Amino acid sequence: MKKLMILFVIVFSSIPILFAQDITDGLRYSQSEIQGTARFRALSGAFGALGGDMSAVSINPAGSAVFNQSHASFSIKNRETTNDTKYFEGLGTTNQSYFDLNQGGASFVFKNNNQNSSWRKFTIGVAYDRTSNFDDQWFAVGTNNRGNNNFDNTIASYFFDYAQGLERSIFKPSDRELIQYFDITNSEAINDPQQYFDDRPLLHQDLSYEFLRDLEGFGAQQAFLGYQSFILDQEVDSDDNSNYLLNVGEGNFTHDYSYTSTGYNGKIAFNIAAQYEDNLYIGLNLNSHFIDYERSTMLIETNSNGGLINEIDFRNTLRTTGNGFSFQLGGILKLTNEFRLGLTYDSPTWYTIEEETTQYLDTNQLLNLGFEPVAPEVTNIYPKYKLQTPGKLTGSLAYIFGKQGLLSFDYSKKDYSSIKFKPNGDFLSENEQIKNNLASAATYRFGGEYKHAQFSFRGGYRFEESPYKDGLVVGDLDGYSLGLGYNFGNTKLDVTFDQSNRSYQTSLYNVGLTAPVTLDQTNSNVTISLSFNI
Repeated sequence: MKKLMILFVIVFSSIPILFAQDITDGLRYSQSEIQGTARFRALSGAFGALGGDMSAVSINPAGSAVFNQSHASFSIKNRETTNDTKYFEGLGTTNQSYFDLNQGGASFVFKNNNQNSSWRKFTIGVAYDRTSNFDDQWFAVGTNNRGNNNFDNTIASYFFDYAQGLERSIFKPSDRELIQYFDITNSEAINDPQQYFDDRPLLHQDLSYEFLRDLEGFGAQQAFLGYQSFILDQEVDSDDNSNYLLNVGEGNFTHDYSYTSTGYNGKIAFNIAAQYEDNLYIGLNLNSHFIDYERSTMLIETNSNGGLINEIDFRNTLRTTGNGFSFQLGGILKLTNEFRLGLTYDSPTWYTIEEETTQYLDTNQLLNLGFEPVAPEVTNIYPKYKLQTPGKLTGSLAYIFGKQGLLSFDYSKKDYSSIKFKPNGDFLSENEQIKNNLASAATYRFGGEYKHAQFSFRGGYRFEESPYKDGLVVGDLDGYSLGLGYNFGNTKLDVTFDQSNRSYQTSLYNVGLTAPVTLDQTNSNVTISLSFNI
C-alpha cells in the first residue's frame, strides 16, 4: 500500500517535537574509536607529537609536514565484537565479526628550494578514517520482577505514559479531517467518507498514524499504537476521555529483547601543513564528516498474570543519515633531537541530521479477534535537526631514540556536557539532561616502538574516562595493542592486534520500561596496512 502524499506544507517549527532524541544519540556521534593504520593502532593512537603517518594526520594536522617524501597508505581491518549481557537473572552472549576498509589517504610533499626562506617544505593531502563503526548486535532475556502498582516492569507502561492526558478523539481523526489533510481525489470518498474508510480499515490506520505524527507528535503516535492494539483501554467511554487503563495483569513479565545496528561515522580530512626552519611543524585540517546509521530493536513480552494481554511483540527501526564539518589546528615542536611536543585543537563538529522510523506492534488480543498487527505502512520522515559535538584539546610528548625506537604519550580532554541539539528551543529538556548527566572526560594514550633491522616491534595502552558523571551508564574504557612492521624500503607492511573493553548500563526504553541491561563489550581488531612513498 503506498503512502498518501500531503498536499499542504506543514510548518514544523509550530508543531510538537516529532521524535525523541536523547543523550545516547548525542554521545553516539560525539565519541570516536581508535581507527587508522596498523602502526597508528599499534601505539594506541599516541601519535600527536610524532607525525609521519597518514592516521597521525587525523590526530594532529602538522604530522604530514614530518614526511620527507610524498606518502600514501591504506588499511583493512577485521573486528570481532563480544557482548555479554545481564538482565535480571538472564544472561546472554553474542559474538560477531565484521570486515571493512577503515583508512586510506595520501600526502604530497613540496620542498622549498629557496635557500633564503625559513619555510623548508609544504604538504597537502587528503585522508579518510572511519572514526566509528556502528555494526553491533546483542540480546537480553530475563524476567522483570521489579513491578509495582505503576506497572513499570512491562512494555505496556511505555504506551500508558505517552497516552495519559491525551483525549481519545485524537486516535481516530474524523474522516472529513483526513480528507482535508490528504489529497484523496475520489468522489466516493468526498461524498461518503465514512463508507470509504470503513471499506479500507488498513488505509484508515495508516492515515491516522501519519496524521498524529504531523499534528500531535511522536508521543501521540505511541499512544495510538497502544490503544489500537488493546494494550490500553479508556477509563470512560467518551471521546474526551484522557485517562487510560492497562489491560495487563500485575505481576512478573518475561522479556526477550534484541538489538541490531549497522553503519559508520566517517571523516575525510583535507590537510595542509608546513615545516618552519628545522624544529617547527604546523598544520590545518578541514574535515567533512558523514553518518550512516541503522538500528532495529524487537521486544517480545510474555506474562501469565491473568490480564487480557499476555503477549506483546513491539518492533522499531531507525535510519539516520547526516553530514557535518569541523576543523583542526595543530603544531609539533622539536625541543631537541630527542624530545618533541605536540598540541592540537579539535573544533566541535557541526552536524545536520535526518531520521526516519517505522514501527510494528502485535498482541495476543489482536490475534484472538482475527485482526492484523498494528503495522502502519508509513515511514516517519522527521525534520532535519542539528547537533554540535564537543571540541577537544590534545597535548602530546614523544622521545625519539635515534633510529632505534621511540616512546609517545597523548593526553586529551573533551567536555561532553557541551553537546547540544539545535534549535535549542526545540530541545530544552534534552540539552538540560546532557548538562546534568555528562561531564568532561580525559583520554590517556601511551605507545612505544623498537626497530631492529627491517622489523619494528610496537605496543600501546589507552584509558578513556566515562563521559557520564556517575561513570555507570557508560563506563571507563581500557585497551591495549601489539603490532609488527616490516620495511621493504619504499614500502612498509604493518600488522596490529588491539583489544578494548567497556561496560554499559542501557535502558530498554527511555519511557515506561526503563529497567537497565548491563552490557560488557569487548572489541578485538586485526589491522593490516600497506604504506609506500610516492
